[in-house]
Amino acid sequence: MERSLQTRITVVLLALFTASAVVLAAFNYVQESRFQQPYDGVVWVEAPGGLLAQRVIKDGPGQHAGIRQGDLLVLAGDASTPRWASLARQMVRTKVYGSLNYTVLRRGIRLTIPVILNATDRSMYQGLRLIALIYLGIGFYVLFRRWTAPHSTHFYIFCLVSFVFYSFNYTGKLNQFDWIIYWGGILASSLQPALFVHFALAFSDERRVLHRWLIPLTYVPACVVVGLQVLAITQWSATGILAHRLDQTATAYLAVYYGIAATIFYVRYKRSKVPLRRQQLKWLTRGTLVAIIPFTLLYVLPFLLDVPTPDFVRNLAGISLIFLPLTFSWAIIRYRLMDVDLIFKRGVTYTLATAALVGLYFAFVAVAGELVHKHLPSAGAWGLIVAIIVTAQLVEPLKRSIQGRVDRVFDRRRYDYRKTLIEFGRGLNSQTELRALLNSIVDRLPRTLLVARVAVFLSESPGVYRLAAGHGLPSSLYNAEDFIDLGFLDFDQPGAGSHIFLENPQQALHLNERERRTAAALDLNYYLPCSIQERGAERTIAVIGLGRTTGGDFLSSEDVELLESLADYIGIAIQNARLYASLEEKITEYERLKEFNENIVESINVGILAVDLEERIESWNSQMEVMYALPRVQAVGQHLSVIFPESLMAEFRRVKDEPGVHNLYKFRLEMLNREKRMVNIAIAPLVSREFKTVGRILLIDDITGRTELEAQLAQAEKLSSIGLLAAGVAHEVNTPLAVISSYTQMLTKQARGDEKLSPLLEKITQQTFRASEIVNGLLNFSRTSTTEFRETDLNAIIRDTLTLIEHQFKTAQVAIEPALAQDLPLILGNTGKLQQVFLNLFLNAKDAMNSGGTLRITTAVNGHVSVSITDTGAGIAPEHLQRIYDPFFTTKASPQEGQRRGTGLGLAVSYGIIQEHAGKIRVESQVGAGTTFHLEFPMLRKPAHV
Repeated sequence: MERSLQTRITVVLLALFTASAVVLAAFNYVQESRFQQPYDGVVWVEAPGGLLAQRVIKDGPGQHAGIRQGDLLVLAGDASTPRWASLARQMVRTKVYGSLNYTVLRRGIRLTIPVILNATDRSMYQGLRLIALIYLGIGFYVLFRRWTAPHSTHFYIFCLVSFVFYSFNYTGKLNQFDWIIYWGGILASSLQPALFVHFALAFSDERRVLHRWLIPLTYVPACVVVGLQVLAITQWSATGILAHRLDQTATAYLAVYYGIAATIFYVRYKRSKVPLRRQQLKWLTRGTLVAIIPFTLLYVLPFLLDVPTPDFVRNLAGISLIFLPLTFSWAIIRYRLMDVDLIFKRGVTYTLATAALVGLYFAFVAVAGELVHKHLPSAGAWGLIVAIIVTAQLVEPLKRSIQGRVDRVFDRRRYDYRKTLIEFGRGLNSQTELRALLNSIVDRLPRTLLVARVAVFLSESPGVYRLAAGHGLPSSLYNAEDFIDLGFLDFDQPGAGSHIFLENPQQALHLNERERRTAAALDLNYYLPCSIQERGAERTIAVIGLGRTTGGDFLSSEDVELLESLADYIGIAIQNARLYASLEEKITEYERLKEFNENIVESINVGILAVDLEERIESWNSQMEVMYALPRVQAVGQHLSVIFPESLMAEFRRVKDEPGVHNLYKFRLEMLNREKRMVNIAIAPLVSREFKTVGRILLIDDITGRTELEAQLAQAEKLSSIGLLAAGVAHEVNTPLAVISSYTQMLTKQARGDEKLSPLLEKITQQTFRASEIVNGLLNFSRTSTTEFRETDLNAIIRDTLTLIEHQFKTAQVAIEPALAQDLPLILGNTGKLQQVFLNLFLNAKDAMNSGGTLRITTAVNGHVSVSITDTGAGIAPEHLQRIYDPFFTTKASPQEGQRRGTGLGLAVSYGIIQEHAGKIRVESQVGAGTTFHLEFPMLRKPAHV
């Protein structure tokens, strides 16, 4: 805040001093043109008795009047002349071209000589004013265009003081204004050399080591010179000799300080290692020497030694001082100390524009005033003021239009490319593809700025860059990642500056060896950072490199400033393109993950559907399509109650508003085709990222096949357990049965002929045989068979079995309808065991058809060999279906007439035999309609040559 206030105060003071100096210089020029100071063409010095003619100027008024060197002037008119000031007063009273009688003593003879006074020659003042204007123009450019440059304020003060020094020339009228000009000139003449030396020290001393003690000493002689002038006016006698000595002192001080500045420039030039600084110092040194050597030799030394010199030589020496600002201008234009060439272009442009506007303005004011005066005479002065104000407001748009047109006419190329670059910068953000954006940059900049080389370096990490695109660069640079070292492009460091300028990239001595080779290979002179705001700080995202123009010139500072502004647009555009590319990558990744997740959902062997809060279906995976036989397009959007039965909807509504996951195990779900399936259902809330419930997910797992397998597995486990039990029972029962049978047979032999005992003993023997058969059946059930399996024809086994029981079927009035497939593939099996299976199933079917019926036997091939045995009997009750394979479970405990008494082992043994053959058995039955047993056996895989 303090620094900002200080800057504002400095600017205000400089503006006031500048305005005051310009106004005073203008009035001084006007007064000088109106007041002519008399001049007699003689150099007088004080001597005893009067003024001695030390030198008579050739062809001057004194020579023409007859005054000779050595004459002693005692009277001028009627006034004595003990001092030169007395003669000056008499000449002012006489005025230019008046005649003033001089009374002189020549070799003791008193003579009266009339002298016609001429005007003082001030032609040299116009050349000095030209130098003053050049200084002021350079100073204005520095202040308004390069005020942030180092030492810019100091340089402007030096230019302003130089303007005062060369433009303030007192007229000799010696009124109050003339005294202001006089003292202004004295102060400027004492400050200007000191400021010049100060600038030389500050500009060339990069480390600022000398600032502490040497720079304050440079102003001591200036104070001494001003002090001498003050003492001469206030304390000393105003003599011509004193004035001459004071002028000699000021002139010597000026020449010495210019020589010191030139020496400083030269020494720093020899010691500097920076190429650009060396070029600047070289031309500053040359310019200073070219300016002060003629001035010192032709003016200063003769003046100090009182050696007469011709006026044209003295004028030439004074005009040589113009080389100092001109050399500064050359260093500015050629070696970029600053860009003064723009001043002249802009000066011409704005002068013409201003002249046109002023002419139009006053023309409009005159017309408006005349109209008001003619048509509204009663308005008076106030009406004229109002007309002027209205005219000024109307002229303002015209002013902007004329200014723009003049800019285009006098600087068409710069105007066009500035407009092109600005439009290019504004349109950068419309390009979202990074490669296309970089190609657009390296294509547009060379065509607009006419530069030979352009490169764009992208930031990989802080301080690390890679060459991403270029124009005019060798192709080998794009694949030379190990060779390129861009460490010098670290713009994120404090004090890194707004750009890097390499005047000679092949001799960038301040870089290390690898960086120097990189700079030489790239051959770029300018590097500008493209920065973005990130987390409250600036970060360089890219760097633009540019070479010289196709004509071999450097860019102007205006070009660089425009590029610095454009670099911000480019940085934002590159960041946007990177973000867009990252977004596209994220979208692609998201789509890939979405597709992956959808594939998982579609591939999983579980039906998945999602419903919204209104219970409408939003998703329906392929497993649901298969399970429910309903396409996705017909299911999505339907209400849940339209698709599923009321039994499921009741359970869904019961748990849908409760938190957590709810499971329905072994739920019997009725499909659209009335088929009932056993399913596990999970109902879970569907939540968003904000953990807000947006619907429900239902997972439906069809476990019908699994349930059947589990039932078969449970049956197998039961059979295994019963088998172990049967083996133990058989061993325990067979022993007492054998004893009972043996003793019963012995008793039968002994009681043979006994009509009462023999029948009883025979019945006991028959029952022991029957019990033995049961026990042997248990042993057969529990025993693991090692019977050999071989190629077997099921059709043949079925025919043989039917032949065995054909008579029983006829007796029971059961019709047999065989539908055996031709060329039925063989299976790997045991004929005896398979015959036992079919025998059990056929006999059970006969027993189920107590009043007669039809037995249909079908064989087929559909991926395996299948056998279907269907009867038209009474059927099996639903509550008995899950137990028919259990050992000792039978529905024929009280057989009807013509039926066998069941043991409960037939189906259990048949189940074990089918499992042993790697087959499957399942039953379908409906009470009163009959029963069907489905058997499946794997086909025998024959050799390939069969």
